[in-house]
Amino acid sequence: MTRGSYEQFCPVAMASEVLCTRWTMVLVRELVAGSTRFGDLRRGVPRMSPTLLSKRLKELEAAGIVTRKPVADEVGIHEYHLTKAGKDLKQIVESFGIWGQKWVETQASLENLDPSLLMWDMRRNINPAPLPSQRTVIQFRYPELPANRRNWWLIIDPEAKLEVDLCAKDPGFDVDLWVTTDLKTMTAIWMGLSSVKDSQSKILVDGDPALARSMTQWLGFSHFATQKKIVG
Repeated sequence: MTRGSYEQFCPVAMASEVLCTRWTMVLVRELVAGSTRFGDLRRGVPRMSPTLLSKRLKELEAAGIVTRKPVADEVGIHEYHLTKAGKDLKQIVESFGIWGQKWVETQASLENLDPSLLMWDMRRNINPAPLPSQRTVIQFRYPELPANRRNWWLIIDPEAKLEVDLCAKDPGFDVDLWVTTDLKTMTAIWMGLSSVKDSQSKILVDGDPALARSMTQWLGFSHFATQKKIVG
C-alpha cells in the first residue's frame, strides 16, 4: 500500500488514505450489500462514471480489500468479492449509515433524489415472503419525472434465477399492482423518515387488494430505516 498525503503513522490517517477518496465508501457500501458485478455496482452508484468505478475497484484490489475473479463459462466477465479485510469493513459501513441517519438533517437527506438508486435499493430489500408463489409485477410511477425515468417495474418470481428483478423499461408482463407517488415521498418512506400510513394522501395504489394491504410487509426499506433520527 502506497503512502498517501497525510504522512501520519496514526491508523485513522492510514485507513483514511485508502477509504476516504471520493466515492470509495459508497462503493464499499455496495460491495458489503452483496453487489459483485461491474454492472450491478454501477446501478448502486449511478452517478459514478464507469472510468472512476474501474479505478476505485483497482485501488481496492491493490489495498487487499477486494479480489477480482473470472466468472466460469462467461468469457470476459469478472466478479468483485470482498476479502477478509473487506468483510471487516461491514461494521464501519453500518456505523457510517447509522450516524448519517441519526444526525444528518432530514431535508438535506432528501435533496439528492435519484429514482434509479432508490429503486435499486428497494429491489435489494424486497421481502418476497408475503407475496404470492407465482410471479408478481409491481409498477412504481413517479409522474413528476421525465418520461424515461418515470416508470419502474419490480418483478418478483420465486422460480426465476434472479428472484427479484428491476426494470426501467416495460418488461411486457401483466402488472399486479400500481404504486403512484412522487419521488420525494417514496424516498422518505424508504429512509424511514415517513410511513406508508402517514403518506396515504400522497400515494395512489391500484390493483390487487391483497398486495396493497401487505405493502408495508414486502416493501424494501433502507437498512437504516429503523434508526431514530435525532435532528429534524
